[in-house]
Amino acid sequence: MSDFVITTESTADLPAWYSADHDIVIIPLTFTFDGVNILGEKEHVDLKSFYTRMRNNELPKTMASNIDTVLKTFRSVLDTGKDVLHIAFSSGLSSSCNNAQIAAGMLKDEYPDRKIAVVDSLCASLGQGLFVDGAVRKRDEGCSLEETVSWLEENKLHVCHIFTVDDLKYLKNGGRISRTTAILGTLINVKPVLHMDNEGHLVPLFNVRGRKKALTSLVDKMEETVGQYKNVRVFISHADSMDDAKFVGELVSKRFGISEIMYGDIGPVIGSHSGPGTLALFYFGESR
Repeated sequence: MSDFVITTESTADLPAWYSADHDIVIIPLTFTFDGVNILGEKEHVDLKSFYTRMRNNELPKTMASNIDTVLKTFRSVLDTGKDVLHIAFSSGLSSSCNNAQIAAGMLKDEYPDRKIAVVDSLCASLGQGLFVDGAVRKRDEGCSLEETVSWLEENKLHVCHIFTVDDLKYLKNGGRISRTTAILGTLINVKPVLHMDNEGHLVPLFNVRGRKKALTSLVDKMEETVGQYKNVRVFISHADSMDDAKFVGELVSKRFGISEIMYGDIGPVIGSHSGPGTLALFYFGESR
């Protein structure tokens, strides 16, 4: 039996069934549409309604993890006599990782016989989820907390994130592109393809014309970067665009012979910044 429990944030966008099946403890991040009613990312969030509100020009705001919530979550594990392995949302996108590290430090004297390891995933959405999945598999193989942490640190920069968005205004709102670029891009139907760099930041790679070409380019980029890695499974996340996710999944299956594909919804915190129609492909490769 494992002597540690894996925790992560809701930004990993893992389906509820996966977290339940693999005993993953999820720390919910929060968002708001009106600045007053703070909502946590939980299973019952109606994502169809959420993205409809965004399409109707309601712009949500998001918040990092709350230290009190992190403390409560860690204590709930430590009180059972088990250690904690927390796989944190990228420090390049949020202060959630720092908050988890602060919480771990605060609990050190309270639980002197327990271990709390916080790993900065430098990942987001199902990229973070794929990283968690790697930890789950190491744990289930019988690896210790220390061995699992070592594997995570050695492999984090091999978790590739390739994604595209359907509307440039959300990247503009988040400061990723200029207002002029967003307007011009929309007029000529430009679709940006982005990735996660080695510092855990979202960075534009290139632009293409048209949605279908953007989707195909995700798989093209996988072919360029996968190298010698033999992926048994890939993860694909989407923001209210399941048909496009299936299209990309079929391309992956045909080109790489991969049959194990996990699809997941992009939750409100990630979706607030990328917008409805976002489509992301995650896999292990030689480089990001």
